[in-house]
Amino acid sequence: RRPGAAARMEEEEDEESGARRAAGSAAASARFVRCLYAVGFLDLFGVSMVVPLMNLHIKSLGASHTVAGIIGSLYGVMQLFSSTFVGCWSDIVGRRYSLLACILLSALGYFLLGTSTTVLLFAIARVPVGIFKHTLSISKALLSDLVSERDRPLVMGRFNAASSVGFILGPVVGGYLAEFEGGFYQTSFICASIFLLNGGLVWMLPWREENTGNREHYQDKGKNSLSAKSNHDLHLKSATSRAVTNSRFFQSPWIQVATVLKKIKGIACSNLWDIFLVRFLMSVAILLYYSNFTLALEERFEVKPLFAGYLMSYSSALGVLAGCLLGPITRLYGHNTYRLLLHSSTFTCVLILLYASALSIWMVILSSTFLAFSTTIGRTCIIDLELTVGGNEASGTLLGVGQSVTSVGRIIAPLLSGIAQEFSPCGPPSLAVGLALVAIGIMNTNKQKYCSHGNTKLKNQ
Repeated sequence: RRPGAAARMEEEEDEESGARRAAGSAAASARFVRCLYAVGFLDLFGVSMVVPLMNLHIKSLGASHTVAGIIGSLYGVMQLFSSTFVGCWSDIVGRRYSLLACILLSALGYFLLGTSTTVLLFAIARVPVGIFKHTLSISKALLSDLVSERDRPLVMGRFNAASSVGFILGPVVGGYLAEFEGGFYQTSFICASIFLLNGGLVWMLPWREENTGNREHYQDKGKNSLSAKSNHDLHLKSATSRAVTNSRFFQSPWIQVATVLKKIKGIACSNLWDIFLVRFLMSVAILLYYSNFTLALEERFEVKPLFAGYLMSYSSALGVLAGCLLGPITRLYGHNTYRLLLHSSTFTCVLILLYASALSIWMVILSSTFLAFSTTIGRTCIIDLELTVGGNEASGTLLGVGQSVTSVGRIIAPLLSGIAQEFSPCGPPSLAVGLALVAIGIMNTNKQKYCSHGNTKLKNQ
């Protein structure tokens, strides 16, 4: 009996030590996630300091409206083609190296922007940013690697909220600095410094196997115990995958390019076309809503642009609140991402219709209030649905393709808005309602596929 009792005691000690290691790993991963929130905040804080001042600066350099528009469009085109490749590249070489490279090259772009004294230098400065400014997408892919599918909408919502706070504060600081002589150059240098600070933060993150690429740690944290053997196997698997990732970083560039193209081909031949189409339609619908927002309010209700600016800032602040409330909302829906996306898209469609048919400014304020919630929830849910259906093995590629889809919407939406606005100030939001209805119809048509993935997701929790 004594040897048996001793064996049982050893097993209990192994289980306790395994549980302690699992708890420590979960705590370290939670700290890692909070650091990524700070990365997202600093990223959009720096960018939003500079972006509102760029049109004024390029015009001060002597560029015409047409030249300024062409440079802006070229940036969008670079983003369109580079997002998929950079996202896929992050799947191959690892999140750490790809995120650091994107942050540092973006810092170089903003530093060059601070030295742009001619239109040509301004255009050259936009090239590294246009190609490599995918830091938020890679950060989201890293978050997807770290957390379980059950926690992913909550974590993504908090990340979006932290980034939105930076987007709210940045224009205020940038506008203040622009009042000084050479304010744009100072703001650009500060933005580059913020990106360098972000790079240092990413470099100092605890990139241990407990914190990277192992969702099993988060999935198992709710269990009462974890055997020492299974925990050891997880560590071996993590160390092996980390070694493979590090070796891939030093592969020939041609091998990396071939691997990128192979992964993109796999995504293109998959059954995700309907999800990306829904994302495209809803993105264009929301962009149409905001495309002529200030001008339409002035024409329809005779309100000043300042009021429209306050209203948009109010909506952005509510979007931050919506990101923080995603956890309770997803629990209310039983973590059924499809149903939540369908309801939020339907609500968005109704609110845009309310805005298009508004008879008073109070109806516009009401629609803007709830639209901030529905669009924030919808953006998070469509990303979660992409990763759930497409699988997390290529999360960087999936997020990159989704970003490319959104970039196409940004290119097309201004054209559609201009055409629709020729008929009526309510033309763009009315067209947005039609596109949203098409997206809702696609989701209802493919309901069985979404529900099957949602049920599988729930069974795994």
